[in-house]
Amino acid sequence: MHAVPTKDPECALPPTEHEMIDLGLADKRALVTGAGAGSGRAIAVWLARAGCAVAVNDIDAGRAAETVTMIRAAGHSAIVCVANVRSEDEVQAMVGAVVRDLGGLDVAVNNVGMLASRHARPFLDMDGEYFRDIVEQNLIATALCCRAEARAMVTQGAGGCIINVSSGESQRPAPDLALYGAAKAAVNHLSRTLAYELGAHSIRVNVIAPGTMLTERVRAALSPEYLEALRASIPLGRMTEPDDLARTAVYLASDLARNVTGQFILADGGADLSRDRPQRSRR
Repeated sequence: MHAVPTKDPECALPPTEHEMIDLGLADKRALVTGAGAGSGRAIAVWLARAGCAVAVNDIDAGRAAETVTMIRAAGHSAIVCVANVRSEDEVQAMVGAVVRDLGGLDVAVNNVGMLASRHARPFLDMDGEYFRDIVEQNLIATALCCRAEARAMVTQGAGGCIINVSSGESQRPAPDLALYGAAKAAVNHLSRTLAYELGAHSIRVNVIAPGTMLTERVRAALSPEYLEALRASIPLGRMTEPDDLARTAVYLASDLARNVTGQFILADGGADLSRDRPQRSRR
C-alpha cells in the first residue's frame, strides 16, 4: 500500500518548512527582575541568546552589572536597571527607564520572590511582620511590576508577554512555607486573571514554577540526607537548575507559545508527580 499525498491545505507544511525555526525574539526588548544571580540571571542570559536586548534588574547594582557583563561578553545587548520592586515609585521609574533606553518593552519576566530576608518556619512561629514581608516580596512586588509593564505594553499597542515566576509549593501543602506557598498561589491567580483582562491587548500572561534548586540558602537550610532523598523522589532523578527555568521562559516568550496564555507550567523534573516526597528536615 502506498501513502496518498494529502491535498488538504490545513495539513500542508508552511512555505518555510526548509528554514530554521525562528523564535521571534530577535530585536525584542526584555526586562528580567531579580536577575543579578541564580535563575533570574539564567533567564536574562537565555533571553539575550535568543535575540532580546535585556534590561537586568536587581536591587544590588554590582550583581546586575555582573549579569550585564556576562551578556555583553557573549556579544549580546543588555543594560543595568537598579530598583527595589517592592517600591511602587521605583517600579514605575524602572519600567520607564527600560522603555526609554531600549525603545520599548515586549517581554517581562518577574522573578523576584522567595523568602526575602526570612527563613522557613512553622506557621505557629510566624508573626505579623513575617506575614507582611512574605506577601509583599512575592505577591505585591509581582503585581506592581505587572501593572507597570502592562501599561507600557498597552501604550505601545503591539502586544507583549509577561511571565511570572511562582513555585510548586503553591500547588500542594507546604510545611514551614505556609505564607510563601499562599503568596505564590495568589501570584498564580493574579496571572490567570491578567491573562483574561489583557488578552484584548494581545498581551499574554503565564506562570512558570521551578522545582527545588540547590541555592546556597537551600543547602544551608536542609540536611544532606533530606536533599538526597528529595533528589531520589524526583521522576527525572535530578534537581532543578537555573537553566531549566530559563529554557521554559524562552519558550513562553517566543512565537512558539503565541497561543499560550493564562497557564501554569512546572519545570521541576516531575517532582510534583511523586507521592514519595520526603518530609522536610531542617539542619
